[in-house]
Amino acid sequence: MNITPLNAWISSEKKPFLIAGPCSAESEAQMETIASQLSEIKAVGILRAGIWKPRTRPGDFEGVGEKGLPWLVNAAKKYGYKSAAEVANASHVEKALSAGVDILWVGARTTVNPFSVQEIADALKGKDIPVLVKNPVNPDIGLWMGAIERLNRAGITKLAAVHRGFSPVEKTPFRNEPMWEIAIDLKRKLPELPIICDPSHIGGDRALIESVSQKALDLDMQGLMIETHPDPDKAWTDAKQQVSPKQLKSILDNLVIRVPQSDDPTFKTVLEELRQEIDLMDEKLLRVLAERMKLVEKIGDYKKDNDITILQVARWNEIVETRTAYAKNLQLNKDFTQKLLEIIHSESIRKQNAIMNDFNEPSKA
Repeated sequence: MNITPLNAWISSEKKPFLIAGPCSAESEAQMETIASQLSEIKAVGILRAGIWKPRTRPGDFEGVGEKGLPWLVNAAKKYGYKSAAEVANASHVEKALSAGVDILWVGARTTVNPFSVQEIADALKGKDIPVLVKNPVNPDIGLWMGAIERLNRAGITKLAAVHRGFSPVEKTPFRNEPMWEIAIDLKRKLPELPIICDPSHIGGDRALIESVSQKALDLDMQGLMIETHPDPDKAWTDAKQQVSPKQLKSILDNLVIRVPQSDDPTFKTVLEELRQEIDLMDEKLLRVLAERMKLVEKIGDYKKDNDITILQVARWNEIVETRTAYAKNLQLNKDFTQKLLEIIHSESIRKQNAIMNDFNEPSKA
């Protein structure tokens, strides 16, 4: 992919760079006020506002529409920001570009639909404008990458991904489950692509924004998108997850900015020694897992010879209870232990199924 480095199209006096502004543009006065208040915070480089709002149910406030574009653009220009707005179709693209919006973003509900993304990509052909792509609502890295690729093939090189979390299956403390491993996987597969975090949508609660932001920075994400409103409790949309400029400044002041590398030779030496220990430990771990799977195959053969089912719930429950208790004594996280056991158990079932039914079920790549 041909990706233009982030610092070639956005600059900030302080790292990480920050996108801030209200969830929704509500009035010209509101946009003027928030832009003025944010001017006190040097990290802010982009002023955002929702112009069109995709809502779950009809009748909810769906944004002020096209008339809000000059409110955003004029406020941004007055205080030296670049402006950013969400687009969901070709019409939005045309109107945003005509109004002079500097940066577009594709929302989570649009990223999930390749037809919509392609419509936006087609509308952007020949345009030299940065585009941010939020992850799809469901945890599908293929859809996320596909949306980025469609835009890149249309000639958009100023691209960044926005990690805003994924719709949870079960109730969690977060509005959208972070699933950091998916963002990490995207960074691994597309190392040249900048990744920005949207802690407002991950947390869904202003009390969680600081901790989510800190973790994002510790995972080497380059920027943050934080919804900021002059009077958050009276916001027309997503009031709970918006912060005031004063609260935003407090959050930023508390963040610890770390770097991915150090030039200190002593640090490098010690880190390399510790990493070598990890490498050896991983080799031992993999050997033990391989030996365990050989035992699983022997059990599979024995069950087959005696017409015994693969799954025996009592035995599985025993494994979960004894291993999690043992892991607790070793100060291992319970959720981590259970996930690890589930992965091992799933592979054990796959192997025994292949043995007992003489076929190989595809394993996940």
